[in-house]
Amino acid sequence: MRYISTRGGGAPRTFTQILLEGLAPDGGLYMPAEYPQLDAKTLEEWAVLLKEDGYSALAAKVLSLYIDDISPKDLEQICARAYDNDKFSDPLMVPVSQLREGLWLAHLSNGPTAAFKDMAMQLLGELFECVLAKKARSLNILGATSGDTGSSAEYAMASRKNIKVFMLTPAGRMSPFQQAQMFSLTDPNIHNLAIDGVFDDCQDIVKTIAGDLEFKRSYSIGAVNSINWARLLAQLVYYISCYLRVANRIGDKVSFSVPTGNFGDVCAGHIARQMGLPIDKLIVATNENNVLEEFFRTGRYRVRPASETLATSSPSMDISKASNFERFIFDLLDRDGKATADLFGRQLAEKGLFDLSDSPAFAKVADYGFISGSSTHADRIEQIRDWDRQGVQIDPHTADGLHVAEQLRDRCGGPVVVLETALPVKFADTIEEATGHEPEVPARFVGIMDGPRRVEALPNDAQKVKDFIRANSK
Repeated sequence: MRYISTRGGGAPRTFTQILLEGLAPDGGLYMPAEYPQLDAKTLEEWAVLLKEDGYSALAAKVLSLYIDDISPKDLEQICARAYDNDKFSDPLMVPVSQLREGLWLAHLSNGPTAAFKDMAMQLLGELFECVLAKKARSLNILGATSGDTGSSAEYAMASRKNIKVFMLTPAGRMSPFQQAQMFSLTDPNIHNLAIDGVFDDCQDIVKTIAGDLEFKRSYSIGAVNSINWARLLAQLVYYISCYLRVANRIGDKVSFSVPTGNFGDVCAGHIARQMGLPIDKLIVATNENNVLEEFFRTGRYRVRPASETLATSSPSMDISKASNFERFIFDLLDRDGKATADLFGRQLAEKGLFDLSDSPAFAKVADYGFISGSSTHADRIEQIRDWDRQGVQIDPHTADGLHVAEQLRDRCGGPVVVLETALPVKFADTIEEATGHEPEVPARFVGIMDGPRRVEALPNDAQKVKDFIRANSK
């Protein structure tokens, strides 16, 4: 398997070559040169494998389709360590439960930080450590988070050899629990940087530094954000496992509703669908920051400035510049790197938007199964309250996914699986507003709000972040 840039530059590369990089040198995102195809026989075999040998065995099989420069035996061991019962609270890793006829919930928050990001980060930590050891290299991970990515990455990378983490957060824009998870870590290889701005400012700094190829090489800068292909590869696994658990028969259609702001989680569903997994609809569920919903409705992709990026009760989706969206547009444009580079490298930079509404490409969006919707704070509160009365606790982001799924259910073939985002404990204020009581606190998080905090405040300035990395990367 070889990987190419969405912007068409450079020679094809192997998985281990792109794993430690994040962005391609031309500013694009890495994509597989082709999608391996799944047939009914393979899915039937994987259904047996999942039932008999578990999630990690399935993960190793899926990864082997995309990784041919790590041995199958090593991949099995990497997946077994990543998806270990000591790290995840449910032996199924991603169980699914039926909420009502035709509506299911995929429980993705059984990991160490109670967020779906753990499914990818635990794998990424193992992959990084394996490849760095073989290459005798070290890595400075630079990332940006609107909430869950940061804590999941830090818990996965804490105390690992040859790895340091520099995680940018939008100051004051995360929930108190999310801040406590990150800032209470005292491992010397973890550095939290609170940036005076919104998530998109943090993400822009990461991209600016990644675009400085001399600095990137000198300080071995790598990425854990969903711009890293391995993140999407890990997420691909739970689409397959959910399908195998929910479908009555192999070949039956299943739809997915995905709360998303950065397009990473739903992009993994797009990849699964391109591989031939029988997915009918991919529901893009946004909050009030509905830049993605606007595109799928109108064909116009308009990045919002910080002044128009709202602080909502589903803060991990308070994003107006969806990094992974470029991957889908690349496919939509028949993998035309030059055209993709023009849209994301020139038009967005010059105008802050691009418009495909009159393009033949936009007419093909329906062929990829995407539909979209958005929700408000009132919608989230209603969903949280209604499901709580039925004995089901959900977080605000999952509420977005459920609200939009119910709005668009009639357009979907087969059952709809809503992908859970996090446990409600991470957003206690909103849960209490909706239900009148605080969410349940899992035993592993008791006392987390009382610990010391370790965080450095920095201005919205890429140079200042570079200076901090220089001073702390040795």
